[in-house]
Amino acid sequence: MDGVAFRLPSPGPAEAERGLLRFLTCGSVDDGKSTLIGRLLFETGQVRDDHLATLERDSPRFGTTGAAPDYALLLDGLEAEREQGITIDVAYRYFSSARRSFIVADTPGHAQYTRNMATGASTSDLAVILVDATRGITDQTERHSRIVSLFGIRQVILAVNKMDRVGGSQATFDAIETAYRAFARDLGFEALTVIPLSARDGDNLTTRSRLTPWFAGPTLLEALDRARTDVDLALERPFRFPVQWVNRPDAGFRGYAGTVASGRVRAGDRVVVGPSGQVATIDRIVTWEGDQPSARAGDAVTLVLAEAVDVSRGDVLAHPHDRPASVERFVGRLLWMDETPLDPARSYLLRLGTRTVAARVRVLDAASDGTAPVEGVTLAMNAIARVALTLSSPVAFDPFASDPLTGGFILIDRETHATVAAGTALHPLDQPADIHVASGAVDRRQRERLNGHRGAVVWFTGLSGSGKSTLAVEVERCLHGRGIRTVLLDGDNLRHGLNRDLGFSEDDRAENIRRAGEVARLFAETGVVTLCAFISPRQAQRDAVRTRMDEGLFLEVFVDAPVALCRARDPKGLYAKADRRAITGLTGVDAPYEPPVSPDLTLSTEIDPVERCAARVIARLEAEGVI
Repeated sequence: MDGVAFRLPSPGPAEAERGLLRFLTCGSVDDGKSTLIGRLLFETGQVRDDHLATLERDSPRFGTTGAAPDYALLLDGLEAEREQGITIDVAYRYFSSARRSFIVADTPGHAQYTRNMATGASTSDLAVILVDATRGITDQTERHSRIVSLFGIRQVILAVNKMDRVGGSQATFDAIETAYRAFARDLGFEALTVIPLSARDGDNLTTRSRLTPWFAGPTLLEALDRARTDVDLALERPFRFPVQWVNRPDAGFRGYAGTVASGRVRAGDRVVVGPSGQVATIDRIVTWEGDQPSARAGDAVTLVLAEAVDVSRGDVLAHPHDRPASVERFVGRLLWMDETPLDPARSYLLRLGTRTVAARVRVLDAASDGTAPVEGVTLAMNAIARVALTLSSPVAFDPFASDPLTGGFILIDRETHATVAAGTALHPLDQPADIHVASGAVDRRQRERLNGHRGAVVWFTGLSGSGKSTLAVEVERCLHGRGIRTVLLDGDNLRHGLNRDLGFSEDDRAENIRRAGEVARLFAETGVVTLCAFISPRQAQRDAVRTRMDEGLFLEVFVDAPVALCRARDPKGLYAKADRRAITGLTGVDAPYEPPVSPDLTLSTEIDPVERCAARVIARLEAEGVI
């Protein structure tokens, strides 16, 4: 499993024009998956004469149907598969109907090869889950259904196979359908079609069968023709463009290459870069056919931005009004696929879209069937678990349910480079419903009732010398005069104590802000209005703090002052030191500052006196119902 969990053969131009549906077949051993696909290929005229001749020759030797053709042999390509009579590898086959083209993945049914089955599920629009009519729903049927749900497949066809062996019994079919629908009620399937068939004889595959005259539903091919494709669904989602490559053929051109994962974009659109939060305008949409006015889900393009912003491989471009979150921790659903169990003490590489970051994994609950918790904090091969992931740096985050193309991830072993797990992003880690927080006899509302006001965080951001601390001090003075409980946090008072172990590297600065945000949150939860004055140059850092707070209880205040004014003030002498090269990495000089994309307040200390700026902050706290 060396990094193949999310790769699939790409269709050619003809298939793309006709419309393409990717689906997989899964079920227990001997349910007839390979036979179904082989017969479907035969019925749709996809098997060449020389392959039919080979099938007739091999069927008496390897087949299970006597002298009759065993259509499963069209897919069981490995010698081990033919000898054992089971599917081991994922076999991809192409075929077409009058309406569209298909890529079908024949995936293993044996529990030992669950990870191979997951490979096929990761890029499929639909799943055909087979059930042997003589056995009914099995544990492996349920397990495969959960994996299908885990990987976001919302269209399912339950193929009740081998109906010939039960004499076409409607009672048997109805019992299986009723049992499966009850089981699948909580799996999130949006479309579930149940079809009785005989893969060996071709009943209800492409034409209706006399074996089941009572069945009025579609044939398998009709159901596949009616299914929605991933492109159909992707066009309805918000615009997402994971940057795969920064294209710089010469000094005069800088573009960002990749494939539009979802939604649409046009030249002239404003976009935001995730996770950094920088905003820019689409200047050109470049393709091999020349510039285009727009692009849509599935298009491979190079986007050229009008502004010179910092964009790297792994970043995600989105529309500002519907942007992904920026997170460093989130909860996911994980399928462990490696023979070596998960080691919570180790760091793995997480690949989310085109971004790769270091990650640590903590098991929240686990079970071999994904339904009941078990003891321990590790995962064995084929185990499914809900896990918490802590990342080394922020990523642009979409829940898998909102966008499967940007919400699916894999974990890679840092030493062997093997793919050890595949998973789906559920939500940011810090949602109260999923993280247990110790609680005492006094809760937040009781504290706020005693104080006479709510707790909140006012986050002042701006360049050194912009007036953040001066403004925060004035706001605190005014609030204290009104009997409001306050606390003031800034870089100086935290770095002398809590953060004295941190330097001024990029990672240490990010950790400084993270800790400050955690302290601010704790104060706010005790009902205190917490005033924070930090340069906090990155939008992602500020967004990460905001996500920890309830709606309306985090105010991002941009203290806007031009660099020239900040230099003239230079209260700490930092600009003078930077000019002498006594220090490096000063924000606004030789380190970047990302102005807030949509701050709650923008205050100009160049134009307005500090008293007027403080009054605006207090007015906003009143408007939000904090005081």
